[in-house]
Amino acid sequence: MRCPKCHYNKSSVVDSRQAEDGNTIRRRRECENCRTRFTTFERVEELPLLVVKKDGTREQFSRDKILNGIIQSAQKRPVSSSDIEAVISRIEQKVRSEYENEVSSVVIGNLVMDELAELDEITYVRFASVYKSFKDVDEIEKLLQEITSRVPNKKKSSEKNETD
Repeated sequence: MRCPKCHYNKSSVVDSRQAEDGNTIRRRRECENCRTRFTTFERVEELPLLVVKKDGTREQFSRDKILNGIIQSAQKRPVSSSDIEAVISRIEQKVRSEYENEVSSVVIGNLVMDELAELDEITYVRFASVYKSFKDVDEIEKLLQEITSRVPNKKKSSEKNETD
C-alpha cells in the first residue's frame, strides 16, 4: 500500500478490524519509510450487478445513485447520515443476496420506499412522488392514505409502550 505522504510502497498493518457495515475491513497502517500512519478500507470485490431500467437499458448498480435520491428526499428532515448509510447497506445486501447478475430498477425503487416508510414518512412521500412520477393528485392522495394507515399503528404501539 502506497503511503499518502511519501509515496513509499511498503507499509505494515498496525491494527485491523471489521468496519461498521460488516462488509469492509478497516486497517491502520504505518509507512516503513516515514512512519506516517494512515487508514485503508478493504472490501470484497464483487461481480458487477446490472440494473435493468424500465426502458430495458442496463447500467451498473450504484450505491451513490440511491444515496443521492435519499439525500434529496430527506432534506431538512431528522434523518442522520448513518441512518441513510444503514438503509443503503441493507438494500445492497438484499439485492446482492437475492439477485445474481441483474435486478430490475423497480425492485430497487420498491426496496428504497419500504425502507424509507419505516425510517421517516415525509422522506418516503418525497421519494415516492419523484420515483413514481405521479400524473395527478389522486395518485398522491392514494399514497398518503397508504402511509397514514401505517402511522396510527406506530402511534398506538408507542402509546402502549408509554402506558406499560
